[in-house]
Amino acid sequence: MSPKPLEPLARKLLKGVVVLELLGVFGAYVLYLKMNTSQDFRNTMNKKFPSVLEVYYRSNEWAGVCGIREQDHQAWSAKRD
Repeated sequence: MSPKPLEPLARKLLKGVVVLELLGVFGAYVLYLKMNTSQDFRNTMNKKFPSVLEVYYRSNEWAGVCGIREQDHQAWSAKRD
């Protein structure tokens, strides 16, 4: 029996979806690392994408790492004064 004509297309599409998923996971990990190591970057994220920063804070609080939000707010308010 000959292969169905849609089978190669389905394989290519599946591989493309897997690659996109891996790129998305890798990108989220890089973003998390950048926010985890740089308070200045978190300040930039607070100005441009506050919802993303909120997800970062909540995920850390859920994991038991508390106090980052408070430290950031103290540092940012000290810079304004």
